[in-house]
Amino acid sequence: MPIVTSTYKAPFGYRNGFFSTVYSGLVRRVNGVHQKRERINLSDGDFLDLDWSYAEQPSNKLIILLHGLEGDAQRPYITGTAKLFNANGYDALAVNFRGCSGEDNKLYRSYHSGDTGDLKQVIDHVLQKDTYSELYINGYSLGGNVTLKYLGEGNQIPTQVKGAVAVSVPVYLQGSCIELHKLKNKPYAIRFLRHLIGRLKEKQQRFPNQVSVAEIKHIKTLKEFDNVYTSKAHGFIDADDYYEKSSSLQFLHNIQVPTLLINALNDSFLSPECFPVKEAKDNPQLYLEMPKHGGHVGFHDKKNVYYNEKRALAFISDHQI
Repeated sequence: MPIVTSTYKAPFGYRNGFFSTVYSGLVRRVNGVHQKRERINLSDGDFLDLDWSYAEQPSNKLIILLHGLEGDAQRPYITGTAKLFNANGYDALAVNFRGCSGEDNKLYRSYHSGDTGDLKQVIDHVLQKDTYSELYINGYSLGGNVTLKYLGEGNQIPTQVKGAVAVSVPVYLQGSCIELHKLKNKPYAIRFLRHLIGRLKEKQQRFPNQVSVAEIKHIKTLKEFDNVYTSKAHGFIDADDYYEKSSSLQFLHNIQVPTLLINALNDSFLSPECFPVKEAKDNPQLYLEMPKHGGHVGFHDKKNVYYNEKRALAFISDHQI
């Protein structure tokens, strides 16, 4: 599919990628979204917490929202999307990945960039309700990688899944890992690592035979965290093996439902490989939009409705079957 020409023009103060990223992650607030929590049990004995919000009238259309690393269903990029879609006749289901809902999950494992199994179980759970004939997925960052990998890894996608939007996605995890370890991204890396190590310390107390205090103390980088925890807890050899097998880039050619990928050119988390021009040109179902500005999930726009949220609604509306 030809590359989509972006119409996004960031307000003057938000053209700096660092500022737009930080503002959108730490300052932005979204009010007026009323979520109702549902807990579902997973096949391995663990659980997920799902936060629902609804259109004013009963709807047969549902948008499933997937957050990023160390996010949750109350992050403004999730609630902002839910609010806009609710106002336009869609119910919204915001997934909290394992351990991200305010309560640690039961098992030593948690979630990761390539884990599509939990998304499959969420979709199966939704379809059992027999309420929705149209499902759409909107994933952000890590959740965007999960979205793209799910759509392209060759599984039988339910016919009710009609399309998807993925925003600020590190489709090539090894490259993004390298970018995150550069000096320009040090504030982000420190913040991510602090949260991740804090959660791992809690798990160590519950699972002392899985990881030692000494191992945790030696973790100084995000890659070391993935070597010690993410890879081992989820069946990978090491961090490199995890990045290689979990990157959605290798699955993009196989996506068979209309899918929009929005990656800003000034997103400092993304390596050159995260702008898959060739893959988009070769796949008629994959649309790639590369706005000049927007940082990482920082597409600030008028009236606190972000550009990516409006684009998601327009794209999905345009491609309804």
